[in-house]
Amino acid sequence: MALHAHLGNIAGTVYDKATNLPLRDVNVQITRLGKATRTNELGQYRFDELVAAPYKIELSYVGFKAQVIEVMVQDDQTTSVKTLMTNAAVELSEVVVSSQRPHDQQLISSLDIKLRPIVNSQEILRIVPGLFIGQHAGGGKAEQIFLRGFDIDHGTDIQLTVDGMPVNMVSHAHGQGYADLHFVIPELVQGVDFKKGPYNAEKGNFMTAGWANFRTRNALDRSFVKLEGGQYDTFRAVAGLDLLGQRGRDKNQSAYLAPEYSFTNSYFDNPQNFNRLNILGKYHGHLGSHTNLTLTGSTFWSKWNHSGQIPDRAIESRLIGFFGSIDPSEGGETSRTNVNLQLVTVMPRNHVIKNQLFYSNYNFELYSNFTFFLEDSLNGDQIR
Repeated sequence: MALHAHLGNIAGTVYDKATNLPLRDVNVQITRLGKATRTNELGQYRFDELVAAPYKIELSYVGFKAQVIEVMVQDDQTTSVKTLMTNAAVELSEVVVSSQRPHDQQLISSLDIKLRPIVNSQEILRIVPGLFIGQHAGGGKAEQIFLRGFDIDHGTDIQLTVDGMPVNMVSHAHGQGYADLHFVIPELVQGVDFKKGPYNAEKGNFMTAGWANFRTRNALDRSFVKLEGGQYDTFRAVAGLDLLGQRGRDKNQSAYLAPEYSFTNSYFDNPQNFNRLNILGKYHGHLGSHTNLTLTGSTFWSKWNHSGQIPDRAIESRLIGFFGSIDPSEGGETSRTNVNLQLVTVMPRNHVIKNQLFYSNYNFELYSNFTFFLEDSLNGDQIR
């Protein structure tokens, strides 16, 4: 005589209550059963082959109030559950770490970013343990990166992406792999997935020391305006405009526009006259219960003067001070325009199909002078 067990399933979806959009990467586990998972791109999770009984499901996500819900599973039935999670202040308490398997990546959350003074998106990389960045040749140039013993220059050995779109330039006058993240507005970064370690073919040729993917927000909780000011004629203004409001949330849609402007003269004797302008727009909507569409467009421009390398003997002879320069006309100008289209479909067996089409146009111009008047004693040795 053959016996067949009658088992049930749980299929749930988790939403952000403020935006009514799905939350991905929410931790979901069944209390005292040892089963755990995370929500997918559409905020969905699923537990199969459960004995008919009542279950307690715990949901947690950084920056949101943890929830425990009770679900009754019936024989040969799939119980559907919808959960709304609300933003909450984070309270430091006892931390319990448990895992059924090691994660294949790590996460920088939006809360990690908010807790630190960050003036541009490239500085978010500093949160990655063991990763260091430094700036030279002015604030408009991509930062120098150091990770796992590699001098990565400006991106040669680390794969950087934004919403899955490559940032690294395969061919660039200032080095293969050049990765300028300044077109991303830090207030719009939802989180960063990263991994340090040996080469991974899935992430492409530049993944020698690690990779990082910036995820921008699909929706704004509300419109905002921020004005900042500081020493050395430093000013910054950024705004986020929610274009659809509650009407869009009711239809699981969102759209916003965000401009940013930065200016500083910095602390050098020769004013940096640094200008940067960013504009980003994003639309996110559901084409069906298992498919969503995201369209992002952005443009970025910056121009600046910089104080380059200076010889020790120029300081010792008091020709210039420590913050002086030999050639005050060094500087640069750069711009980038992006269009990024993403279509994500979750199949019935929870397989995810992602289709992506992107366009980028990048321009870079840099004036440097490493030898001053060695070759041309009248006009100087500046190169472009």
